Amino acid sequence: MKKFLLMILVAMAATECMAQASARDLNNKVIETIMQRRSIRQYKTTPVEREKLQLVAECGINAPSAMNRQKWAVRIVDDPKYINGATEVLKKKMPEMVARDKSFRNMFRNAPAIICVGIEAKEDEYSKVDAGLMGENMMLAAQSLGLGTCCLGMAASQLNTIPELKEYYDKLNLPEGYRLIYVLAIGYPDESPAAKPRDRNKIQFVE
Repeated sequence: MKKFLLMILVAMAATECMAQASARDLNNKVIETIMQRRSIRQYKTTPVEREKLQLVAECGINAPSAMNRQKWAVRIVDDPKYINGATEVLKKKMPEMVARDKSFRNMFRNAPAIICVGIEAKEDEYSKVDAGLMGENMMLAAQSLGLGTCCLGMAASQLNTIPELKEYYDKLNLPEGYRLIYVLAIGYPDESPAAKPRDRNKIQFVE
């Protein structure tokens, strides 16, 4: 019985410590931003101020890269003609996919702006890591500015491979030998999704 009570007291103490740690961590703006970030798939039509888009991109290029090579290219698109034009091409090319999404407005999760990230087509083992670090910087910066984001691999693949979209790919003016690795949809959120569960068992201390 005493052992059982002791176990309960230990569990209660651990829970209290975790609660205190969580409260303390949420007073840290960086941690708060990380914990509040969600992938947003519905956006308001409100345009994003270019000053904010520029700041988000600058936060991106301040990410670390292997040997500080900075082998990435960042392109911001907020022109409705580009977004709507590319979308019309996709609607004709892939009508079944568009029809499945009842809230479909554009091919970039309905965002009013996108940030495209390119890397060398013959990337080395570090290039994708560098691009990922850049993307997380931008998503967290956007979150801190009241913006939502969603990292889109399919949109990048479509721009890379669909011949009818080549006009829009070429407008990005990526360096020779580069290709899109992902596209960030960015805009003011029109939804507040709950956090998906995270498996803390993936974290282990090594003795």
